[in-house]
Amino acid sequence: MGPPIRAMWLPVAAVLVLTANSVRLSAQVSLATVVDLAQRNSTAVRIGEADLSKAQAVLAEMRDVYIPNLVIGSTIGPPSIGFPAGQPSIANASMQSLVLSFPQRQYIRAARSGIEAATLSLKNAKEQVALDASTAYIELDTVIRELDSAHEQEKHTARLVEIEKDRTEAGVDATSELLQAQLTAAQIRLKRIHLETRAATLAKQLATLTGLPEGTITPDHASIPEIPAVTGDSTTPSAGVQSTQILAESKLLQAKGDESFIKRPQISFGAQYNRDSTVLNNYNDYYKNFKADNFSAGFQIEIPLFDVGHRAKARESTADALRAKVEAEQAQHQSDIQIAELSGSIRELDALAEIASLKQQIADEHLKTVQAELEAGNGSGSGPGSTRQLTPKSEQLARVEQNQRLEEALDASFDLAKARLGLLRALGHMEDWLRELNAK
Repeated sequence: MGPPIRAMWLPVAAVLVLTANSVRLSAQVSLATVVDLAQRNSTAVRIGEADLSKAQAVLAEMRDVYIPNLVIGSTIGPPSIGFPAGQPSIANASMQSLVLSFPQRQYIRAARSGIEAATLSLKNAKEQVALDASTAYIELDTVIRELDSAHEQEKHTARLVEIEKDRTEAGVDATSELLQAQLTAAQIRLKRIHLETRAATLAKQLATLTGLPEGTITPDHASIPEIPAVTGDSTTPSAGVQSTQILAESKLLQAKGDESFIKRPQISFGAQYNRDSTVLNNYNDYYKNFKADNFSAGFQIEIPLFDVGHRAKARESTADALRAKVEAEQAQHQSDIQIAELSGSIRELDALAEIASLKQQIADEHLKTVQAELEAGNGSGSGPGSTRQLTPKSEQLARVEQNQRLEEALDASFDLAKARLGLLRALGHMEDWLRELNAK
């Protein structure tokens, strides 16, 4: 009974597996979902989150020095030989806290700036991931639409080659016309192979970004909102530039704190309790008025007079602050250059997209004209001054041209969208794009 039952279930299992695979391959995923998954899966975002947690811990560390700590312990050991060298406490407790420190104020301010810089750095990482995921998603959507057009072109060129073969065999066209049709078919086949390779690469890239299995993401064109046409005259720096600027401020505050450490006094408070015993030692031989319970408390005031180590530390912090300031200026300059380049590119790409759109419309109208003339059959013969009668070859050529112009328009539209997204990112408006994306 076992083998027949197993054989009966094998086809059912195969159908279920095939159905699951077909559902996985045909599932549409919105752009908002892809961006969200990419941000969750990004190592850069996780590193930014870890840096933010560290910055928050640093601030807590800087502030908590004013909160008294409490430490308990014991120094129980074997009897000492000769004069006792240690304190005979079976239990002890100590408490210590900072009361007044001028450098600590600067350190706390530096830590707060560090949190702000880490927050902006995390935002910058999320925006970069959103840009990468959005660009790959939109390009994949464009490539898939171009692939549909390429498949249509292959059908038309195959029909064109058949027509040319017939016309060449009938002696109507020269052999060069057939060769030209075959060359056109080969070029379109090469374009289709290139598009398939690009689509596979983009699918792999999106799978890596989102963590989803490869081939499970089919773009939903309706989920892509219109990208606004922004200009490069905004004065708001991006999150990355702001992060470097605030980090430079944090380094400067740290340097000021280290410098004031060697110039200002510091006051701390401490207290200690010991429960002493003479059971395991010979303290009674040396101390007559031995007491079991002992307590001490007081303030400690430190006035630096000569501290070479902290002076060198101050110079080191000052150098770090100067480097951070220069890096912030460099980031701002690079951002300005990038904005200028993208602004210029967008003007050109906008014009190219308009030209490609007009060419597509002309090709559409030309195809309609050819089809209308073929249906009307309005050629007037082959004599001098007569209108040449159109043939099915003319229709196939018009269809091939129409699909070519469509692909050119799609390419130009994607290039413009990519440049606009890059400018949004450089101008610090990527968050507005993400809000619009989530609302779509």
